[in-house]
Amino acid sequence: MASETASAASVLTLAPPLEQLRHLAAELRLLLPGVRVGEARESTEEFNREVFWRRLNEAAVKVSWEATALTTVFSRLPLPSPQETQRISEQVCAAIKAIIAVYYSLPKEQGITLRKLVRSATLDIVDGMAQLVEVLLITPPQSPENSNLISYNNVWVACQQVPQIPKDNKAAALLMLTKSVDFVKDAHEEMEQAVEECDPYCGLLNDSEEDNHSNEDVLGFPSNRDLYWSEEDQELIIPCLALVRSSKACLKKIRILVAENGKKDQVAQLDDIVDISDEISPSVDDLALSIYPPMCHLTVRINSAKLVSVLRKALEITKASHVTPQPEDSWIPLLINAVDHCMNRIKELTQSEIL
Repeated sequence: MASETASAASVLTLAPPLEQLRHLAAELRLLLPGVRVGEARESTEEFNREVFWRRLNEAAVKVSWEATALTTVFSRLPLPSPQETQRISEQVCAAIKAIIAVYYSLPKEQGITLRKLVRSATLDIVDGMAQLVEVLLITPPQSPENSNLISYNNVWVACQQVPQIPKDNKAAALLMLTKSVDFVKDAHEEMEQAVEECDPYCGLLNDSEEDNHSNEDVLGFPSNRDLYWSEEDQELIIPCLALVRSSKACLKKIRILVAENGKKDQVAQLDDIVDISDEISPSVDDLALSIYPPMCHLTVRINSAKLVSVLRKALEITKASHVTPQPEDSWIPLLINAVDHCMNRIKELTQSEIL
């Protein structure tokens, strides 16, 4: 009798379904910081790669299934009872915590680059589930918007990506290097296109120029110097483009060396190569942005020097690693010379800026 009374009391104290969803969303959000900074859990058991990937895939399938169940019951009327909502919320939370636990079981010895990819995938799943819960909170049941939730919500997309994660640190390094190559390639193509057109803002200001032609020299409107390159600017752009081309060549060569000579057990050296290579694309972006008018030659010089420093460090780290079996016969000295030549020319053209 006492147990029945206690059970009845607990039922009466359950929050309404939407309030429970709000609490679930907050709880999922609170898990994100821990995943971002969490370290691998210590274990006395020997790491089994095959078991890890099977568990991670199974955990992703479970999260996807729980997301579908959650969406189904909250996309129609009547809403589930407080008891049913509690059960579903607990299952969702358990599934999310389970996949986080699998991520934590991946040792750092398997490679920092690989761990970052698994962490990113885990974060996408947790964030996607939190987004789903938040959408269900603000979208009325049986709304037309609900018909698209299962197809487009981030949690399903994130779960589907888990089987595509590289399975070892070498494969993870190659993926990251490929992304860096693509980013630098895009930046280089944008720079070349702007130079070929000789109009860096082509198409962006045509309408405003027609409407405000008579106001070009008025405060608040761009002048010609703000929109176009001077002859000195165009001369400086040439070695900047060559430097970005060298950056692209550098990343391509590093990727080839890792693909051909990289060893899966040399995780620390692969991580070092990826870490420094990751700095090249942002440095290229900084240089690319600084060449747009109105161009500050001193800023171009500073950003070029930063990029050269990163490139030289990337080449030296690659040269000293196992992926370069014969450093003395490699292409690395040639690329260093090309990079230095570009930088020397940029210094010549910007010398007046530092006098």
